[in-house]
Parts: sequence; structure tokens; C-alpha cells
Amino acid sequence: MKPPTLTTARLVLRPLGPQDADAVHLACQDPDIPRWTSVPHPYTREMAEDFVSERCPAGWRDDTVYNFGLFTPDGALVGSMGLVRLQHLDAAQRQAELGYWTAKEWRGRGLTAEAGRAVCAWAFDELGVERLEWFAEAGNEGSRAVALRIGFVMEGVVRAKIVHEGTRRDAWSGSLLPSDWGRASGTAYLPHPGPHGR
Repeated sequence: MKPPTLTTARLVLRPLGPQDADAVHLACQDPDIPRWTSVPHPYTREMAEDFVSERCPAGWRDDTVYNFGLFTPDGALVGSMGLVRLQHLDAAQRQAELGYWTAKEWRGRGLTAEAGRAVCAWAFDELGVERLEWFAEAGNEGSRAVALRIGFVMEGVVRAKIVHEGTRRDAWSGSLLPSDWGRASGTAYLPHPGPHGR
């Protein structure tokens, strides 16, 4: 897919490139990012270069991962956000998972949720995604707060979902459907009529 550029009131979302290696490397020195995400620790400059120069372009080219860098209008890196586990090419699935991290100095301003709403709208409107998923290691209150602000509905705890530092960890899970935002879906949704149906 040809990578798009998305804009919000305060941000520009564009594909990461080689020019972003220094900023990504610096942001990922914050221990909270490898603690709660799949970013390795220690995170070297070479890893950042590989991420922005090889892995990100390959994800767009191969339709496997769509990573955006989140930037202020003057070019400061706020964070990274991606659609992973893409299944939109399969008409029976049309699902993706939203993942993100935010540089320490930009947290607490609502910017990641603002970006998340833009990426989710793009996934629904342009990719035809019918179910967006969010997972975070149980206890990651910051990621959960962002997911709730975006509009994700919390679904519960998935046991042993995440492997981190050689151990399996429980994950919180949530989902966002087009109907949650008043959008139509390509496949009709028939909710369960019980206490968890909507």
C-alpha cells in the first residue's frame, strides 16, 4: 500500500523514515517503553535505523504492518502508532490490532488518543476494517486510558497473551467496531442478546 499522511488538529501522522532514527532511538531510551511494549532493551541506534529504514517500509510494502510516526507540525516526534496483525485482505476477517507508544515528554496531553482516532477512522473508511483490537499487558494503565479515550470497549483479560522477558503475561483486551462510531460495516453484526450483547 502507498503510505498516506493523516492530519489531526495538533498532529501530522506519516510513515517513519531514515531521517527519524535519532528521534526514535532517543524516545525509546525511556524504560517505560520497553517495559510495556515489544521494543527491545537496550534499544540501540542500529535497532532504530533498522526499524525506520527497513521494517517500517517493508510493512507498508507487504501489507503486514502500517506504522505511523506521530509528529507535531514543527516536526517533533510524539510517538509511534501502527496497525498490526492485518487481516483486511481477507474478506472473512477484516481485522487489525492497534498498537502505540508515546515519548515521555508528550504524555498526558491527549495526543495519542487524538492520533488513534484518526488511524481508526482511516482503518474503517479506507481499509474496510470491521473489527479493531487493542491489547496491553494487564497493569498498563496508560495504554488502557488511551484506548478508552479513543473509544475502545474493554472486553476482559486474556490469559498468557503476551510474552515479555521470557514469561507469559495476562493482557487486557478491547475492541472498536464501526458501529461504535455510527459507521456501517461491510458484514452485518449480530450481537449476543445476553448481558454482554449491545
